[in-house]
Amino acid sequence: MKVKYLVAVTAAAVMIPAAGMVYNNTVTNTHHTDDNKPEFITISRAPSFESDFTKAAESTVNSVVCIKSFVDRSQQYGGNQGGYMDPFGMFDFFFGPQQRPQQPQQKKSEPVQSGLGSGVILSEDGYIVTNNHVVDGADRLEVLLNDNSTYDARVIGTDESTDLALIKIDAKGLNAIKVGDSENLRLGEWVLAVGNPFGFNSTVTAGIVSAKARSLGADSHRRNKMGIEAFIQTDAALNPGNSGGALVNLNGELVGINAAIYSNTGSYTGFSFAIPTTIMAKVVADLREYGTVQRAVLGITVADLTAEIAKEKGITATKSGVLVAGVADRSTAKELELKEDDVIVAINGTDIKNLPELHEQLAKYRPGQEITVSFYRDNKKVTKKATLRNTQGDTAITKKGDFSEIGCAFMKLSSDALKELGISNGVKVTGLKGGPFKNAGVKDGFIITEINDRPVKSSEDVENIYYRIMKDDSSEDKVMILKGIYPNGKKGYYAVNLAE
Repeated sequence: MKVKYLVAVTAAAVMIPAAGMVYNNTVTNTHHTDDNKPEFITISRAPSFESDFTKAAESTVNSVVCIKSFVDRSQQYGGNQGGYMDPFGMFDFFFGPQQRPQQPQQKKSEPVQSGLGSGVILSEDGYIVTNNHVVDGADRLEVLLNDNSTYDARVIGTDESTDLALIKIDAKGLNAIKVGDSENLRLGEWVLAVGNPFGFNSTVTAGIVSAKARSLGADSHRRNKMGIEAFIQTDAALNPGNSGGALVNLNGELVGINAAIYSNTGSYTGFSFAIPTTIMAKVVADLREYGTVQRAVLGITVADLTAEIAKEKGITATKSGVLVAGVADRSTAKELELKEDDVIVAINGTDIKNLPELHEQLAKYRPGQEITVSFYRDNKKVTKKATLRNTQGDTAITKKGDFSEIGCAFMKLSSDALKELGISNGVKVTGLKGGPFKNAGVKDGFIITEINDRPVKSSEDVENIYYRIMKDDSSEDKVMILKGIYPNGKKGYYAVNLAE
């Protein structure tokens, strides 16, 4: 009886002539049959490990920039100048070493460098994506390209809850990166991180995708005021200065924006986190078109389905998903007829195993778009369609500076108007409707010069102060103290209760 052994992998099969010998870099072996005649064994050689990352690195470095942030020295209040460094916690949202002024004779009006980060070129005409904490609080931004060209940048829009920002430089013919789909990433896939750690320009590090849709936890969210809960986790080495840089696959396609590390010291200790391009692409498109993010919500309170909860509630049809705990009125969930104890398992055919995955999928859509939601009720699968809504329960588009939560908009004043009123800064309240501002007695035309003792120069300042107040879990008082003046010269002071 003759016996054959066949090992099939991926390379071409070869015939092995003798035991223990090597021909043409092929490992050989034989098996002897009953009549003592050698029987050739067919073997396929697996391809060698591809460790050459040069193609991806070379196609990426010219698309990643260094961003320097500057603040007026008179506006410095100490600390980290708007960065989310967290030396006493576990997660750091970083953008680089702080540059403290060392020359006391420096003029007060001269800007000083406050931080250093990275950014990724998205278009040939100068649109660049970075982290919000890289640009937050900066009075001036300077962008350094890989060829050492330097440009001043202006902020197009920011989104604190996803920690993303879109800035623009006046340039043409830039090396725009190719944007890939982060949903196609697989665990164990090789990725490269490109950025400017500690100011070392065009630094490339390698690692693998170690987790997807990673939540950094409620404690990190509280300290860093971050809303995103769907990071790509890798072991590519990142350090301060990498924030806003590119995470790319081996095809040189952008799959994430580097944002955070897991650390007790502020330096890399083994884990890093990036914002997936599925979220980035939507946020950037909204910032470019509307100046602010159009955020869709289901209108539910939820919890991850655990084995304990499933056993308690008799859920046997699925072992993962998002458990509905409550449904808001005038919401998408209400239209879907979702009920308490339903388990959401898919959106538009994409599986939902936990809350971070739900966040990631919803972040791809705007209010007004229709989605299909699959869920289990009484261990039977149900699929329904509904239209997404915003936090106000409608599908209206939110314009930059239009705060539906506050009930008014804000208009920046011209230099002539400021001079006539004898003030150096301020924004005018317009389009006042029902809401906390009107309830506090604010009237159309009121010019806000300060909020909570902070100067207000633009609608972005009002927005940033508002969201800082609302996301500050350490304070129970959600109040804006407004100081300003009416066009007739009458001064006004208002306490706006945002908790109403």
